[in-house]
Amino acid sequence: MEKHRIAVLDVKVGVMGEVGGSSGYTYIDMYDLPNIPLEPYACLVIHGSSDQEFLLKHKDVVANFLNQGKVVLFGGQLFRPWLPGGSSFVPRTIRSHLDYHIAVAKAHPIFADVDPIELTYKKGVAGFFARGHHPVPAGAEVLLTLPDGEPTLYIDRSSTKGTLMVSSGYNLLGYRDGNTTRSIGERVEAWIAQEYNLLQQGVHIQ
Repeated sequence: MEKHRIAVLDVKVGVMGEVGGSSGYTYIDMYDLPNIPLEPYACLVIHGSSDQEFLLKHKDVVANFLNQGKVVLFGGQLFRPWLPGGSSFVPRTIRSHLDYHIAVAKAHPIFADVDPIELTYKKGVAGFFARGHHPVPAGAEVLLTLPDGEPTLYIDRSSTKGTLMVSSGYNLLGYRDGNTTRSIGERVEAWIAQEYNLLQQGVHIQ
């Protein structure tokens, strides 16, 4: 899939872990979202720093995009009900750095040979990936969890006719470095292409 078919809502804010402007993706000013034709795009990427009050007013745009058999990636903390199937972020009570530890709950090509410690720690500091979770909708596929099984990354193919990948931390497309994590961004791109193609073919994905 050509990278320009991945549309990123541009919030004009440089936040660590979010997809940068040199990625080759198409950038859309988020406040233009209701007026931009989204037909050319296979995937819509929405950051946690987006204006969620604005997204709530225009939640039908996101839902309609998904119901065309497309993909939405969200990474951040939901606090308004604009994302189909989404629930508000629940912060984790932190007593030590061990409370931030990420575990792979289900094998997936995106995380093949990835050391979860590299997701948990960045430059020796824990908590960069996730500091809480979103309760998952029925039928969601949980890929990553916190120590007590709280889901920090899930795939939802039930709430709409499309597919959502929802992270309570950073968007995975931003992972381009690290010993075992450097390939995550490229793997997510490959997953988007595969998911979109299957959706467009009407194939039911388990």
